[in-house]
Amino acid sequence: MLNSSRIALCSVSASALAVAFALAAAPATAQEKKKLAFVVNAASDFWKLAEAGVKKAQRELPNYELQFKYPAQGTAALQNALMDDLVAAGTKAIMISSVDPKTSIDAFNRIARQVPLFTTDSDAPASNRIAYLGSSNTLAGVQAGEVAVKAMPKGGKCMGFVGFLGADNAKERIAGFRQAVQGKGIELVDVRGDDVDFAKARSNVDDVLAAKPDINCMVGFYSYNPPKIYEALKAANKLGKITVIAFDEDPVTLGAVKEGSFAGTVVQQPFEWGYQGMKLMAAYLEGDKSKVPANKLIIVPTKVIDKANVDQFSANLKATLGK
Repeated sequence: MLNSSRIALCSVSASALAVAFALAAAPATAQEKKKLAFVVNAASDFWKLAEAGVKKAQRELPNYELQFKYPAQGTAALQNALMDDLVAAGTKAIMISSVDPKTSIDAFNRIARQVPLFTTDSDAPASNRIAYLGSSNTLAGVQAGEVAVKAMPKGGKCMGFVGFLGADNAKERIAGFRQAVQGKGIELVDVRGDDVDFAKARSNVDDVLAAKPDINCMVGFYSYNPPKIYEALKAANKLGKITVIAFDEDPVTLGAVKEGSFAGTVVQQPFEWGYQGMKLMAAYLEGDKSKVPANKLIIVPTKVIDKANVDQFSANLKATLGK
């Protein structure tokens, strides 16, 4: 009886030990997943598509933990602090849309010394980032300028509106727009920045309507600028009287294109930034550097949406977001 009890006790102890080992191993396995992060420049509905792309990549990368991060506010200091926190928490690679590349070089290089750093949307080419994946903002600006030329064959005076005047994506879009309208009788008189303050974005448009009656064209260079232009023009009973050229695919913007209040909008593919960006970083961490071209630029094409193709584009957009 004593021997059999000892045998039973040993058996129970062995079973308990096996369970304990299994329980201990479970968190360890979870911790072994490498973390990748996609960091945006500010809270905006524009980034929902990129987030959807990251979610798709997550389904295809079960051995990774993919994170989508918004800074508390759209400032370079908070963005850079967020990256420091991510690295401290064990994140193995980061893709970021830079708020202010020129003032962030030292911070970016500090991160790049610790983990592979990639950029999207707004590049930081002077930093030690591995590569940029996103739109050619200069070509997108050219496309917007071509929309303006087509819509205003007799020329006009335009005012631009944007979030961060110092960001590369803003400067390149503005430069591309000016390039396309040069010699066409269209002038981009000025561009007003708002630092992604939506109230200021609206008041900037109101101020121009009140102070500059000769402006007959407006360009919204960031995704939320065209909806604010729409609000202000509607309130002033000037929808359709001022030519508007937009960027990105906010529902208000697409509705304005459909009804003819906006001449057109230049859309990007943020879904692909999220999806391709995560796949790119995972491949890079696994030693596959073949996807990084010699010029370190991976360009995802932009497209002009006007009244002729807005319905089809809107339907595709809803399908992508699962709406």
